[in-house]
Amino acid sequence: MARYTGPKSRIDRRFGEAILGSEKVLSKRNFAPGQHGNNRRRKMSEYGVMLAEKQKAKYTYGVLERQFRNLFEKAAKSDGITGEVLLQLLESRLDNVVYRLGIAPTRRAARQLVNHKHIVVDGQVVNIPSYSLKAGQVVGVREKSKSLEIIEASLAGKAHANTPWLEWDEQTKSGKFLHRPERSDINENIKEQLIVELYSK
Repeated sequence: MARYTGPKSRIDRRFGEAILGSEKVLSKRNFAPGQHGNNRRRKMSEYGVMLAEKQKAKYTYGVLERQFRNLFEKAAKSDGITGEVLLQLLESRLDNVVYRLGIAPTRRAARQLVNHKHIVVDGQVVNIPSYSLKAGQVVGVREKSKSLEIIEASLAGKAHANTPWLEWDEQTKSGKFLHRPERSDINENIKEQLIVELYSK
């Protein structure tokens, strides 16, 4: 399945935010990519603003258009505020939880760990990054993968207190998915209401 594998800095410069982690590039070149990126931009239309917000959310979570649309439709049928439920569904994906637990330094790295069967859910290997976690499920590292350098380095610099909806067990190097996060616990700069308005057109 096609997925964006190009330069992270190009995406970050397009949105003017380090959504894929290119802080250093943004500090030096805080303008859009391309030959005319440093010129003054035209004012975006209302539709353009909404579309950009959806694209930003897709790139942030590494989700393709069809997957994103399916998640939106699921959110629209659920109880609660559609935009918030959409973000909760995105945060409940296995690759995102692996990233939030600090097992991987980025969502891209988390997706790769899941694909390569380094991650277990309730003791069973799960290699589907889009797997949706339910309350009470435990996410951990496969026993023979615990010594991987990328995992050890990532866990060494992680503060787990930032994710109150996850419970980390240092002893077993695993985390419990307590519940879907509240909107206030999701620190991504995404205006989800614009995405709802886009799909409602």
